[in-house]
This record gives sequence, structure tokens and C-alpha cells, in this order.
Amino acid sequence: MGGKMKDKYQKTIYACFIGYVVQAVVNNFVPLLFLTFEKTYGIPLRKITMLIMLNFGIQLIVDLLSAGFVDKIGYRVSIVIAHAASALGLLGLVVLPNLLPDAYTGILLSVMIYAIGGGLIEVLISPIMESCPTDNKEKAMSLLHSFYCWGHVAVVLISTCFFKIFGIENWKILACVWAIIPIVNELIFVKAPIAPLVEEGENGMTILDLCKEKMFWILMLMMICAGASEQAVSQWASTFAEKGLGVSKAIGDLAGPMAFAILMGSARAFYGKFGDKIDLDKFMVGSGLLCIGSYLLISLSPLPQLSLLGCAICGLSVGIMWPGSFSKASAVMRNGGTAMFALLALGGDLGCSGGPTLVGYVSSMFSEDLKKGIFAAIVFPVLLIVGTVLSGKKRVTK
Repeated sequence: MGGKMKDKYQKTIYACFIGYVVQAVVNNFVPLLFLTFEKTYGIPLRKITMLIMLNFGIQLIVDLLSAGFVDKIGYRVSIVIAHAASALGLLGLVVLPNLLPDAYTGILLSVMIYAIGGGLIEVLISPIMESCPTDNKEKAMSLLHSFYCWGHVAVVLISTCFFKIFGIENWKILACVWAIIPIVNELIFVKAPIAPLVEEGENGMTILDLCKEKMFWILMLMMICAGASEQAVSQWASTFAEKGLGVSKAIGDLAGPMAFAILMGSARAFYGKFGDKIDLDKFMVGSGLLCIGSYLLISLSPLPQLSLLGCAICGLSVGIMWPGSFSKASAVMRNGGTAMFALLALGGDLGCSGGPTLVGYVSSMFSEDLKKGIFAAIVFPVLLIVGTVLSGKKRVTK
């Protein structure tokens, strides 16, 4: 690959980075407005919780369906649709609640539209990045995924500052501002070069081919555990911050998840910078062990401050899990193609919803003791280490 070739794809790589920022906006902006929706439109909280389920639910369905249609209509059309849906959903939040007789239906529709965008981005960005000619794929993948974390941090910080200065009642202006990002990035993707994922003359594996491979199930297990290890703690981080630091909910929401996201992004950026000098398998096993340690610290420490420190360490330890599992999959199963990326994204999303659910479920069995729930979640990093060791031994080159 000459330097010229790489320069040509630089634009595509930047667009992929921004794509993950778009996904962070889609997943993290609306939850900041839950209480506002409750007050402004008089919607009960349980109906609002439905929005989270709906967002992830639709993303799961999109993961599944995309394995079929992405190859038919092509990556470029798909990624442009993804950005258009993200922008439309955000703008829908501004227009639809007042346009329709029932505000909740308006919000619901908007969430459905941008969830389609978020789901497609999750499936498409990694393989588009993977197909760009770069010196070190693992490094590029890890750096790419760090942008989701930076996007998350930016959404929360910028939104919080905006609400402080201009008042939360002006949230619609901010929704329009956030919608500019997918619109601009969509225009970049219209022009940017996109390389084919599977080499010419070869076909990507079908879902059936994948299911016959033992290796695929190991990778699938790793993705579920990566998603679960990450979300099991991050979803509850604000609760720990609130209790641990004895601060108000507002500061807790900021301190807990922010620290988590910043450290998670740092771990990914670190591997993105020095990845060529570090053995990925060793780094993943080490991260898994650190993750187990952080879970033990959270669940067994007598001091709430230490539990909070455990949360932060957990953010650092889970950083490599998701992009690392993706990188291993690309290396081990050369012709996985779109179907493999779509199903792995599905596994990761299942983990993201399953991890926090397990924690919540176990906690409620022990009279709402969150620490017992986190202790139960140790099973995820343990399985991830097992998966990493198993997958390190085999190479599938069908």
C-alpha cells in the first residue's frame, strides 16, 4: 500500500471517527432530557424508561436485518441512510411532540427513527474502518472506538453547560445543534472512498456458514461479555457516585459516568497509539483480570469512595474488550464479511442490555444491594478471559 493510497482513505477514516460521535449523541443525549419530558409533557417515568428499551431493541433488530440488506444496497447507501435517520430523529424531537396530538407518540417516533440510524452505524462503521488500508488494523480499530467515549463525554459536558447557561427549557435549540453533526458527516460519506470488505472474487460467509464455526461462537461469547462487562458497571456508575461521594444526583450523574467514559476512552486511545508494541491477547487477558479486580473492589469494599474508585478502574479495564474482540474476529475469520460484523454487533448489544439487567435482578434478590449484583457480574470478565485464551489458539481461514 503506497502513501497515496492511504491519503485517499484518510477522509473515510475521519468520517468513521465522526460516525461514532454521532452514535454517542444518539445514545446519550435524550436520557439527559428524561426529567424534562416528564415535566414539560406530563409523561410518567415508566413510559420514559420504555424509550431506552426501544432504542436498544430497534438497534438489535437493525443488527439482525442488516446482515441481509447491507451487501445488496452497498455500504455507501447504508451509511448515508444511517446518518440521515440519526439527524431526522433528533430533529423529530423538536417538531413531532408539538405536531402530534400526543407528545409521547412524537418522542417515541423520533427515538425509533434515530435508533435505526444508531443501529446501522454500529454495524457499518467497524467494517468500513477495517477495509481501509492502515498500517495496523488493531490500533486503528481501538482508536476508532475511543471516539465513542469522547463523543459520550462531549455530549454530557456540552449539554450540561448549555442547560446551565441557556436553561434546560431551550433544549430544542441544542437538539438542532447536535443534528448538524450527522448531516455534515453524511455529506462526507457521499464522497469518501469506501473499500470492499471481502476481497474481490470471494464471497463473505453467510449466517449459516458462521453458525457452523466453533470459532464464531467463541467470538460471539466474547462480544456478549465485552458489552456486559462494560455496561454492567457504567449503567450504575451515577448511583455509586451519588452514594459514594454523598453528592447530589446532578453531580453524581456527571462524576460517575464521566470518569468511566474518560478512562475507557483513554484505554482505547492508549492501545490505538502503542498497539503495535503490545500483544492483543495478553492485553485483553490483563484487562479482564483488572476488570475482575475492579468488580471485587466495588462489591467488597467497606468504603463508598473505594467503590467509586473501582468504577473508574473498571472503565479503564473494559476499554479494549469491544474493539479487541472485533479485531480478533477480523483477524481470525478473514471472510466473515458483513454478516459476521452484524452478528457480533448483535452479541455486543445483547451484552449491553443483559449486563445491567443481571446486576439489577441479583440486586433486587438481595433487597436492592447493588454490590451483590456487581459481584454476580464477575462471570462476564471471567468468560471473556476464557474466550480470549481459546481464540488465541485457532485460526479459521475459510
